[in-house]
Amino acid sequence: MNETQTLRWGIIGPGAIAKTFAGGIAHSRTGKLVAIATRDPAKAGLAESFPGARIVAGYEALLGDPEIDAVYVATPHTGHAAWAIKAIRAGKHVLVEKPIALSAYEAETVYYEARKAGVFAGEAYMYRLHPQTAKIVDLARSGMIGEIRLIKSSFGFDMGEVKPQHRLFSNALAGGGILDVGGYPVSMARLVAGAAAGTSFAEPEAVFGVGHIGATGVDEWASAVLKFSNGVVAEVSCSIRAGQDNVLRILGAEGRIDVADFWFASGHEGGTGRLEIVRKDGSRQVVDVQEQGWLYSFEVDAVADAIRGGRQEFASPGMNWADSIGNLRVMDQWRAAIGLEYECEKPAGRPVNIRGETVRAGSGIPRRSLPGIAKPVSAVALGFEFFPNFAAASLTLDAFYEAGGNVFDTAWIYNGGTTEVIFGDWHRSRAVPREGIVLIGKGAHSPLVYPDQIGRQLSQSLERLKTDYVDVYFMHRDNPDVPVGEFVDAMDSEVRAGRIRGIFGGSNWTRERLAEAIAYAEAAGRTPPAALSNNFSLAEMRDPIWPGCVAASDDQWKRWLSERQIPNFAWSSQGRGFFTERAGRDRTDDEELVRCWYSERNFTRRDRAIELAARLGRKPIHVALAYGLAQPFPVLPLIGPRTVAELEDSLSALDITLTRAEVEWLEA
Repeated sequence: MNETQTLRWGIIGPGAIAKTFAGGIAHSRTGKLVAIATRDPAKAGLAESFPGARIVAGYEALLGDPEIDAVYVATPHTGHAAWAIKAIRAGKHVLVEKPIALSAYEAETVYYEARKAGVFAGEAYMYRLHPQTAKIVDLARSGMIGEIRLIKSSFGFDMGEVKPQHRLFSNALAGGGILDVGGYPVSMARLVAGAAAGTSFAEPEAVFGVGHIGATGVDEWASAVLKFSNGVVAEVSCSIRAGQDNVLRILGAEGRIDVADFWFASGHEGGTGRLEIVRKDGSRQVVDVQEQGWLYSFEVDAVADAIRGGRQEFASPGMNWADSIGNLRVMDQWRAAIGLEYECEKPAGRPVNIRGETVRAGSGIPRRSLPGIAKPVSAVALGFEFFPNFAAASLTLDAFYEAGGNVFDTAWIYNGGTTEVIFGDWHRSRAVPREGIVLIGKGAHSPLVYPDQIGRQLSQSLERLKTDYVDVYFMHRDNPDVPVGEFVDAMDSEVRAGRIRGIFGGSNWTRERLAEAIAYAEAAGRTPPAALSNNFSLAEMRDPIWPGCVAASDDQWKRWLSERQIPNFAWSSQGRGFFTERAGRDRTDDEELVRCWYSERNFTRRDRAIELAARLGRKPIHVALAYGLAQPFPVLPLIGPRTVAELEDSLSALDITLTRAEVEWLEA
């Protein structure tokens, strides 16, 4: 797109905000509204509301229209992420009405899709692109009110009586104040706190939220306090059933700045914005911001300017991707604090992936056979104990399964059982055939490392997992004070009962104890342990990450595993960040990284991984994963990506095949 080309827009969803945005396009210098997509093309008044635009029947039809360059998504909140991704995959630039998604996890997925597709994606906080906002930032940075200490901001109105059919009162449509208008004061507070710190925006180190959830299941009024590392404290509030003063106040050591209705700037159709400076001595100064441009035209032109400049995101003070994700992360914490969850985030309300499509097994991840497991297993297993809820975890679970992954790592102790519940809800809600899944369970973790805990915890695990068996089961820790035969007997009874239908073994067990367990089983006619789940990585763990952890990365372990061909379901197989930019001889602020992985031997290996990665056109962390898969004994790495982007990055390493010479060279 060159400087003279017009950006041709299509709008999905013909509601009130779509009409407002259409006015912004009409009064922009760069855009033209070409089409409006609706599921009801016969609806009265569409032609009048969107003059000159074609009325397109169905959202998919608009995405396939070659005359559309950019799409504005103006559906209810629950459709934002899905239609943004569909538009991106159709090769369109997208601007999504706020919020761009229901959570930070979803927003990260949307922006990752845009990054891959090479298109622009942005969240439509229109006030961020208006000149008045830049003026507010300049005043905050100027020092005229001294050191900034407090920020107070609200956006609230009173809808009057509860109207269950209205989207703002609908839990099913993700209504309420926080997502609809709460993002404005949050985004402004983060912007001003960033100005005080000399950055584009700031992330709070703590968020404390309260609120009232009404009869329809949405927040009707809510407030939050944000504390930033530079000492700034922000008080934000929103409401749909309480009128508020809606004034932004920036309080400093020498005075304050007051801005009424900051998101409205100088008005929908231009006008004069008013910034009032109240000094410590009581004197007042008014700064007028005169602007004839229409409020929504600024974001239209900012999108076009970004595309013309080869950028995929807004420039500051517009909300770039990191800013947008951070804003939703605050709202996630705010919602969690008041217990606000939408029906579409629960398993029953979310039986499809983020794109609104049925989840189907893929074939992109290579599979292999492991002794004792009847099913082929994917080259890596997915761990997901880091996610706070089903909605967040399901994004990665879906992506892994759709890529061809079928091995899932769970444990009785992970996140108080939440991980097991999430998996159970996921495979049931997606109707994923259980027979194609290889499910890992673990029990008897410290301090309950006793044989009688195995059956009890497995019963609870199976209930949470919504299945009657696991394929692989590990004793999560060892207790050397207990005769090893008692553990073997307990595990053998679960195999005979059909609750373990593959193999079992020890996680964080020593060679000596595992060998003793195997010998006991063979002598007593019991099912022998046939798997291990210890740390294994190119970087050798020099100090246990957690008490009782055992690494199997040294030369003696590798010889033992090679001789016995026991598969190791290896945790922290990529060195927990040691092969990323987080690590370095001069960086010592990460206590765990330094304590567990920093050694000259490991740094030599890291240097060689960096060198080999450069030759292969890959990343050092990819080489680290490929190293595990290149061993002369079975290694099945357990990976724990926090985002879909991290998942796909890890999976991209599966096409690397290291030679034996390269493995030996890496080992230095």
